[in-house]
Amino acid sequence: MLYFLGELSVEKQIFGAVLLFSWTVYLWEAYLAYRQRWVYRTTTHVPSELGKIMDAETFEKSRLYQLDKSNFSFWSGLYSEIEGTFILLLGGIPFLWKVSEGIIGCAGFGFEYEITQSLMFLLLATLFSALTGLPWSLYNTFVIEEKHGFNQQTLGFFFKDAIKKFLVTQCILLPVTSLLLYIIKIGGDYFFIYAWLFTLVVSLVLVTIYADYIAPLFDKFVPLPEGELKEDIEKMARSIAFPLTKVYIVEGSKRSSHSNAYFYGFFKNKRIVLFDTLLEDYSPLNKEEKEGLSTDLQVETEDENADVKSKVGNQNKKQGCNNQEVLAVLGHELGHWKLGHTVKNIVISQMNSFLCFFLFAALIGRKELFAAFGFYDNQPTLIGLMIIFQFIFSPYNEVLSFCLTVLSRRFEFQADAFAKNLGKAEDLYSALIKLNKDNLGFPVSDWIFSMWHYSHPPLLERLQALKDVKQD
Repeated sequence: MLYFLGELSVEKQIFGAVLLFSWTVYLWEAYLAYRQRWVYRTTTHVPSELGKIMDAETFEKSRLYQLDKSNFSFWSGLYSEIEGTFILLLGGIPFLWKVSEGIIGCAGFGFEYEITQSLMFLLLATLFSALTGLPWSLYNTFVIEEKHGFNQQTLGFFFKDAIKKFLVTQCILLPVTSLLLYIIKIGGDYFFIYAWLFTLVVSLVLVTIYADYIAPLFDKFVPLPEGELKEDIEKMARSIAFPLTKVYIVEGSKRSSHSNAYFYGFFKNKRIVLFDTLLEDYSPLNKEEKEGLSTDLQVETEDENADVKSKVGNQNKKQGCNNQEVLAVLGHELGHWKLGHTVKNIVISQMNSFLCFFLFAALIGRKELFAAFGFYDNQPTLIGLMIIFQFIFSPYNEVLSFCLTVLSRRFEFQADAFAKNLGKAEDLYSALIKLNKDNLGFPVSDWIFSMWHYSHPPLLERLQALKDVKQD
C-alpha cells in the first residue's frame, strides 16, 4: 500500500494517506468496540467482587443497555465512515463550495465575496450533517433510551429542541467564523497569533455566558431552595475558599433521567448546577413513584395491602443521592477547581490551539493540499482550515486525545482523593454506586477499551481507592 502511494502524485499521496489513516483509526476503534461487546455478551453474572455493590437485576439491565448502545455505535460509526469516504471520493467538498457560490451569486455576490461564500458553505454543511444524523439521533432517543427507561422526551419536544439547537448554533458559529476568516485575511505574517487570541476570547466568553444565556434556552434553571442542603453546600464552599455565588437546579428530567452536576464561572463569580435527577428529594421520577404508590394503596383492600407494600418495597429504588452523597459529589467537583484541573485543561487547550494555528500558518500556502481535495484554481481560507485541522492534523489529534484521556483519569483520582480529605469518602463511595445504578453503567470493561476511551476510571478502581482510605 505504501509503495503504491509512493508512485502517485503528491496530491494523490496526500488524499490516499488521509483516507488510509481514517480507515485505520476506524478499524482500531471497531476492534476495541468488539472487545468490549464480547465483555457485555459473556459477563452474564455478577462477579464476586461486585456482589456487595450491585444486585443481579441491575447488573443485567446495565449489561443489556450497554450492549444495545455498543451495537448502535457500531452501525452508526460504520455509516459515518462510509459517508465520509464517499464525500471525499466523489468530490463532495468542492461540489458544495460550487453550490454555495451559485446561491450567493443569485443574491448578487461575486466570487470576490469569499467570506460570504464560506458562511453559505458552512450553513449547508451543518444542515447536511444535521439531516443525515437525524435518523440516528431519533433511533438512539426513541428506541434505545426509551427501551431502557431513560428517554423523557416527546417527539414534538425532540424536533423543537433540535431546531432550536441548530438555530442557536448558527447564530454563534457564523459570526465567529466570519470574524476569524477576516482576521486571518488581514493579519499579515503573524495572523496565527491574532487568530489564536480571538479564539481564546471567544471560548472564554462562551464559557462565561453559556449557563446564564444559552443553556436556559433549552432547560429550566431554578435556584436551589433555602434549606439544609443549600446551607451545607455554602458551608463546604467557604471551607475551601470557593467563591460560590449561586446554586441552581436544572430540570434535566424533561429530556432524560441521566444525572449530572457541574460548576462554571470565572474569578469571584462561581455557580453550581445540579440536575434534578441527581437529587433524591427533587427528582420528579421519585415524586411520580410516590404518587403512584399512594394511589395504589388507596384502591387496594386491607388484605391486599401487605402484598402491595411488599412488591413496592422491592421495586421502589429511589433515583438520585441523599444530601450527604450530593455533598460528596460536589466535593469531588470542587476538587477539580481547588487542584487547578480546570486551569490546567484551559492551558493545555490553548497551547494546543496556538500550536495548530502556527502550523496552519506554515501549511496554508501549500497548493497541493487544496489540490488533493479538488480545489485546483483557488484556495479558500475556510477550506484550508477544514483540510488542515480535520484531515492533516488527524494523527496528532488521535495522540493528543489519548494523552488527555490518561490525564483526565489521573485528575479524577485526585478529585476523589480531595473529597476523601474533606471527610466524604464513605458518602462518595455510596454516591458512585447509586449513580452507576441510576445511569446503568456496566462495571466490567475490557482493559484496552477502558485505557483508550474512559476519561473516568472504571467504577471498581475508584471504589477500591476510596475503600483503602476508609479502611486506613
